[in-house]
Amino acid sequence: MRKSRALAAAGAAVAVLGLAAPTATAGGDHHDTPSNIVALPSVIARGGRLTVTVDGCPQGGTMTSDAFRTTHLTPVRGANETSRGTATVDEDARPGSYDITVNCSGRRLTRPAAFTVIGGVRGGLGGSSTSGATPADMAIGGGLVTAGIAGGGLFWMRRRSERRI
Repeated sequence: MRKSRALAAAGAAVAVLGLAAPTATAGGDHHDTPSNIVALPSVIARGGRLTVTVDGCPQGGTMTSDAFRTTHLTPVRGANETSRGTATVDEDARPGSYDITVNCSGRRLTRPAAFTVIGGVRGGLGGSSTSGATPADMAIGGGLVTAGIAGGGLFWMRRRSERRI
């Protein structure tokens, strides 16, 4: 019974160490190798500002996409070898998914479909006019006000005459 417990404990310890070892080496292995490209917001309208964060890019670099010009990545102090950059999506970018390619210390990494561009809203005058009311508008408004006053006066006069009887 004792041997089976000792063997089970040893097996569990080996399994825990075996699972932790690749994690420890992966953390120290990504010096100067870009990884984990994150674009926020992930859905953006044309002309919007996009923030991109890249891990494993301690000295900064550049990022590019078909939706925006090449933009610099600057190192973020105190972070895990992270760099960040902000890009403005082109006004003429077509709606759809776009990739981001990052260059850090001579190494490239592309994240496919990193963000999606949606079509912007085209606002118009919405029925407003800059010249003010036209003569026809003034005539219609004046006629409605006159009709309201006449109708109110007539109603008041009829109510007044009913009280006398």
